[in-house]
Amino acid sequence: MQFEAKENGFVTHLSYGDLHVSGDEQYGFRPYQLMVSSIAVCSSGVLRKVLDKMRMPCSDMKVTAEVVRNEEMANRIEKIHLHFIISGENLQEEKVKKAIETSHKNCPMVQSVRDSIEITDSFEIVS
Repeated sequence: MQFEAKENGFVTHLSYGDLHVSGDEQYGFRPYQLMVSSIAVCSSGVLRKVLDKMRMPCSDMKVTAEVVRNEEMANRIEKIHLHFIISGENLQEEKVKKAIETSHKNCPMVQSVRDSIEITDSFEIVS
């Protein structure tokens, strides 16, 4: 990836469009938003695959991310709590819990930050 400086941030040109990144939301995505998005979406994608392999495919999934940042340390991300809302047939609570644990172990983004950002999770199964 190549990033080019612009007046209020940076831009990279990708096959599906341009990605604008800036410390000011007015001009692009903030870096911490991209990091949290990467972790949440990667975890969710791996979770879907794990549930499929466990023969518990989900028909819908949403994930929310609550972020704790430390203002005294350059506003670094300290903790991300992921809450999965999963719909599907035959979803068993204990197996979903195990699937989430497995997804964290196999998610490249979670593994990339595992010693610096605390990742916690919760879930609910809805019909």
